[in-house]
Amino acid sequence: MQDSSATLPVILTGDRTTGPLHLGHYVGSLKNRVALQTTHRQYLLLADTQGLTDNAHNPGRVRDNVLEIATDYLAVGIDPNQSTICLQSHLPALADLTVLYMNFVTVARLERNPTIKDEIQARDFGRDIPAGFLCYPVAQAADITGFKATVVPVGQDQAPLIEQTNEVVRRINRQAGVDVLPEAHALIPRVGRLPGIDGKAKMSKSQGNTIQLSATADEIREAVRSMFTDPNHLKASDPGCVEGNVVFTYLDAFDEDDITVEDLKARYIHGGLGDSIVKKRLEDVLQALLAPIRDRRCALARDPGYVLQVVKRGTARAREITDATLRDVRAALGLFTLSP
Repeated sequence: MQDSSATLPVILTGDRTTGPLHLGHYVGSLKNRVALQTTHRQYLLLADTQGLTDNAHNPGRVRDNVLEIATDYLAVGIDPNQSTICLQSHLPALADLTVLYMNFVTVARLERNPTIKDEIQARDFGRDIPAGFLCYPVAQAADITGFKATVVPVGQDQAPLIEQTNEVVRRINRQAGVDVLPEAHALIPRVGRLPGIDGKAKMSKSQGNTIQLSATADEIREAVRSMFTDPNHLKASDPGCVEGNVVFTYLDAFDEDDITVEDLKARYIHGGLGDSIVKKRLEDVLQALLAPIRDRRCALARDPGYVLQVVKRGTARAREITDATLRDVRAALGLFTLSP
């Protein structure tokens, strides 16, 4: 990291290492990360510890996706000379901060978090909620504050987690009597939540309704063809509904020709435009977006040692930052120390 970056605003973002990244990640956060890495000091966290909160029975899944996601980062255009890619489980200060913060959050507040409530329901945990999963917002607060980040690029569904992070920050600062930690704000893109190709909920690895960033041309074509549209739009001549139509939602997210998209919407609503034409437009857009990402990913896959070194260097750099934050928080709270 260049010395001149020290004065730049700090971004912390990342992903659980539980599976390949997909278009939902791209529109929700990755596109912003690439755009902002030249104007911010950015840390990208490979959240393998958080990945275990609902995968403790399958740690291999979490382990095997660490370098896969790091490869996705590099393939979409993350520059390791501008952004720091680091591994959560190798930053012990984040775990220490999580334990400290748990004393400033109630179980009732965690259970009210909309993001956690939705995820608990989606996973059908009932009351058998892993404690680590319930405390996910606390761990994320530790991640964000560990780097003293003030900007967090996320999708709309993650905004409540940023709100809860700031609640923790205010409680810590109030207890310390000094602003030892900064508050952060969520940076939400124009399309903050991308539905799955089946039209249900959001695009999610756990739901199997995604288009991966590494998808082949045939996989992209098949996914678009199977997309949910308007079930009442039986013939091209029938008036169609744009709202809730996944194909148009994706066009809004990925097609940069807004004028053409609005024209397609008007024709579809009026009647006279078939689903196949709209889907062909979307397929062309997605093929153009993902082909260069896929090519870069294939090149990176031929040199896994390079990806590993990027993560090692980034983690060493991040450890210095997070260790310093832990020392700051402990000192501000007046905790006992063995150091002179």
